[in-house]
Amino acid sequence: MENIVFAFLGGIAGALLMDATEAFMARFGVASGVNAALLGRWFLSLLSGRFVHQNILECPPYEREASAGWAFHLFVGGGGVALLYPLFFAISGLPRPDNGLSGGLVFGLATSLLPWLLLLPSFGWGVFGRRGPAGANALLASPLSHIPYGIAVGVALSLAHQVA
Repeated sequence: MENIVFAFLGGIAGALLMDATEAFMARFGVASGVNAALLGRWFLSLLSGRFVHQNILECPPYEREASAGWAFHLFVGGGGVALLYPLFFAISGLPRPDNGLSGGLVFGLATSLLPWLLLLPSFGWGVFGRRGPAGANALLASPLSHIPYGIAVGVALSLAHQVA
């Protein structure tokens, strides 16, 4: 049970680190093009039964979409996705890495597949976001921002192991 709680909380902390990393990278011109409002627009459209858009930038905005985007990002994208880390080891029977940093690094890089192959194509931006907004570079921004996310999850699970 500790693994689930620590993974979820590590995922939320990691999502916050991801956002701080993206803000820092944007100063140097490396941005994914995704923001809380667009994520909220996509999430709210999912609730209406629409998964894929031609271009999410052309869809009418929803009321409170930025708030919905933050909630989705922290609780589903952050905490929820982090549960895949302990679940993988529980199902596979493989031992979890002793080093939270290295295991988290690999997990963070693996989670880059989610925006590249799921979120960005459903935004209408194609695989890896290659048709995203001008100046966006999701191919680079995604792994760079997901690394601190994964490290936070890995460190949180290392802490859970020490507590247990």
